[in-house]
Amino acid sequence: MVKEYQSVKEIFGPIVYVEGVENAAYNEMVLVILPDGEKRKGQVLDSSKGIAAVQIFGNTAGLDTKATRVRFTGETLRIPVGDDMLGRVFNGVGEPIDRGPSIVSGEKREIIGSAINPVSRAEPHDFIQTGISTIDGMNTLVRGQKLPLFSGSGLPHNDLAAQIARQATVRGKAEEFVVVFAAMGITHAEAAFFMQDFEKTGALERTVMFLNLADDPSIERIVTPRLALTTAEYLAFERDMQVLVILTDMTNYADSLREIASARFEVPGRRGYPGYLYTDLASIYERAGCVHGKKGSVTQLPILSMPDDDITHPIPDLTGYITEGQIVLSRDLHRKGTYPPVDVLPSLSRLMNLGIGPARTREDHAGVSSQMYSSYAEGRDLRSLVAVVGEEALTERDKKFLHFANAFEQRIVAQGKYENRTIEQTLDLGWELLAGIPESELKRVKPEHYEAYGKRFRKKA
Repeated sequence: MVKEYQSVKEIFGPIVYVEGVENAAYNEMVLVILPDGEKRKGQVLDSSKGIAAVQIFGNTAGLDTKATRVRFTGETLRIPVGDDMLGRVFNGVGEPIDRGPSIVSGEKREIIGSAINPVSRAEPHDFIQTGISTIDGMNTLVRGQKLPLFSGSGLPHNDLAAQIARQATVRGKAEEFVVVFAAMGITHAEAAFFMQDFEKTGALERTVMFLNLADDPSIERIVTPRLALTTAEYLAFERDMQVLVILTDMTNYADSLREIASARFEVPGRRGYPGYLYTDLASIYERAGCVHGKKGSVTQLPILSMPDDDITHPIPDLTGYITEGQIVLSRDLHRKGTYPPVDVLPSLSRLMNLGIGPARTREDHAGVSSQMYSSYAEGRDLRSLVAVVGEEALTERDKKFLHFANAFEQRIVAQGKYENRTIEQTLDLGWELLAGIPESELKRVKPEHYEAYGKRFRKKA
């Protein structure tokens, strides 16, 4: 039921307080009519004792406490959904910004969704190939998983996000694979990069993009990921598509949440973030998964830039509790000119073993990955020793592990921004590097896998 009030009590930054409001609902959409007739959208943040706090989408210039009218629509924010959203670009509140027509659909969905019921969840088990060796080979992404990317300021997470969006696919399936890409708080230059890259490579045809810019209102950043996930849920569970949702940058999202909480005079928690940050992040991350009886799935790849590269910061810390692993970018590798600078040692995919093996990737995948991880970790430790005693003091065995660590970074970790490797190429490259390790040290691979795949590379070596 639509109700209109002309009783603005106070305007505090982007928040307008309206008196005498009856039965205003949380997240209810509001239309604010300025004295000159201009209209702006808003959303109810809080309502108690007849006073509603309304967050305005945009600035509050031109509003006053006498002539401004506030119309409560009785509805929450909804987005029209349909197949014609593919190939389109929208702003942070779901309006087209690609000069195309508005989405005309008989179905509109509320963006405030809910976590998938644990009882209805199906176990993730299908491998998603990103074409990036450090992910596919070492930290495999599985359909229905939520696997965040921990980055830092100045690291190439945007390039990596664009590469994953271009290359990601479900192997050996006839099902349609699409990407829903949501960017929050990005610059105009970054927005132009994503749009041009997707258009140039043809990835836009299977992508739905939501772009919230740095100069857009903070409240939009709270809305943008929910628009993306609502779209993804429709495409996955109504249209039977396999959907990968890329959310960048979740740090900008959390900072906006802190800004709004501060404007509402809420008691701050760790580092000034609201005490419900964990719950709020979970309401986004837990919308990923597979559902019994549904062919489609929603896979999430949230990207967040860690302030001061601090992995114990509240945002990556809480994200790690909710999600199923993490991919960590290294500033040291970036300084060496390595792309993508993925540090495999602190990285982890907790669902990796569910998505690899015979009929999914290859039977030797688990062993090769484990052996490369172990050998690389030992080689990294030896670098510290070399800094003290020099390489001449190392045994021949140690020198081989040291050489492996260097070769691993140069050939497995490093790859071109437009280089799309299959999982077979990644595993064969792994065997090629392991040929430099003494056969007696290959304790993590099965003898039959070594005979079938690894022995031929050792002969070449």
